[in-house]
Amino acid sequence: MSRVGKQPILIPEGVEVVFNGSTLSVKGTKGELTQDLVDGVNVTIDDKKIVVERANDTNKNRAFHGLTRSLIANMVEGVTKGFEKTLNIVGVGYRAEITGDVLNLNLGYSHPIEFKLPKGISATVEKQVKISVQGTDKQQVGEVAAKIRSFRRPEPYKGKGISYSGEKIRRKIGKAGIK
Repeated sequence: MSRVGKQPILIPEGVEVVFNGSTLSVKGTKGELTQDLVDGVNVTIDDKKIVVERANDTNKNRAFHGLTRSLIANMVEGVTKGFEKTLNIVGVGYRAEITGDVLNLNLGYSHPIEFKLPKGISATVEKQVKISVQGTDKQQVGEVAAKIRSFRRPEPYKGKGISYSGEKIRRKIGKAGIK
C-alpha cells in the first residue's frame, strides 16, 4: 500500500470539491483547478475529506495511487494558499521589472528579454533583483520559474545569473587556481 496514497486529504473551509466521472474539480478562494484522473484509481469524497483508493494491485494502479493523491492535495493547497517560487538575480547591471503581465529582464545580453506571463501566474519584483512567481497550479509555477531561470543560468566562476532562492551554486576556482 502506498504510504502517500493511503493518507486522506482534509478539505478546508471554503473549498468546494466536485468529482464527475474521471474529472476532479476543486474551487476555492484563489481560483479553480481541474484534473483528469486515470482509470483504476477511485476517489471518494466524504463530508470533509477525500480518500484515494486503487481498484486493484496492478503495477499501473500502484504507480498512480500516490501520484493521484499528491495531485489532489496540491490542488486543494493551491486554491487555498497558492504556491510561490523565488528567484534571485546576481550580476552587475542585471535587473528585472514588471509591466502589466510582461516581465522585462536585462541580463547582460545585447537586448532586453520580454517574457509574457501565462494566464493564472503573477509575478512581483523586489529591488530589481528578486522575482517572486505566484499561482494556484504548482506545476505551472515551477515551469514558469524554470523558464525564467533558463534565460541566464548561474555560472560556476562568478555565480552570475538567475538562481532559485536557497539554491547552492557549486563554485570553481578558475585559471588562477591551477598553479
